[in-house]
Amino acid sequence: MIKHFSNVIGFDDAPFPAGHRGTVQVVGTIFARLQMNGILIGRVKRDGTDAAEKLTALISQSKFAQTLQLIMLQGISLAGFNVVDVFFIHAELGLPLLVVSRRRLDMVAIRDALLKMRGGRRKWALIERLGPMEPVAQIYVQRLGLTLEQAATVVRQFSTAGHIPEPLRMAHLIAGAIVTGESSGRV
Repeated sequence: MIKHFSNVIGFDDAPFPAGHRGTVQVVGTIFARLQMNGILIGRVKRDGTDAAEKLTALISQSKFAQTLQLIMLQGISLAGFNVVDVFFIHAELGLPLLVVSRRRLDMVAIRDALLKMRGGRRKWALIERLGPMEPVAQIYVQRLGLTLEQAATVVRQFSTAGHIPEPLRMAHLIAGAIVTGESSGRV
C-alpha cells in the first residue's frame, strides 16, 4: 500500500448557467508533488450518469495513466447531480479516490433532491455507499482505497494556498477561466 501519494489528478467542473442543459466541461490537473504536469479536459452531461465513464476514459487514454496514484474530486458530483460512481472508477483503474468538500454537506437535502429526479435512487445509493464525510485538516472528505490517515497526509501535502489541495484548486481556476474568460470564485 502506498504511504505517500506524489502523482495525483484533481477534477472539477466548469461553471454553467442554472437553466443549462447538455454537457458541462470538466478539467483535471495532474500534479507530481506540487508541480502541475498536465491538464485533461472533457465533458459530462448535466445531471447525467456518465461522469465515471468519462473520467475513466480521460485518465486511461492519457499519457499520465501509468504514473497516477490517486484521483481527487471536488465533490461527489459534477455538472449538477451527475454523481460520480467512484466504485466504477476504482474497479476500472485500480486507483484510490478522495472526494473533497470545503464544508460538510446537507445530506438530507441532497437525498431529497436526488429522490425527486429520474435515476436519483441509484445516485443516492452511490453517495450512501461511499459513507459519511469525515473532517480532515479543516475540510471534509469521503474516500475509497485509502485510509483516513493517508487522506489527511494528502490534504496537508497538497494544500499550499488554503485548505483545498492544489490539484483541485487549479482545476477549479482553469475550468472557470475556460468558460468565463477569467478565473474567479472560491474553490
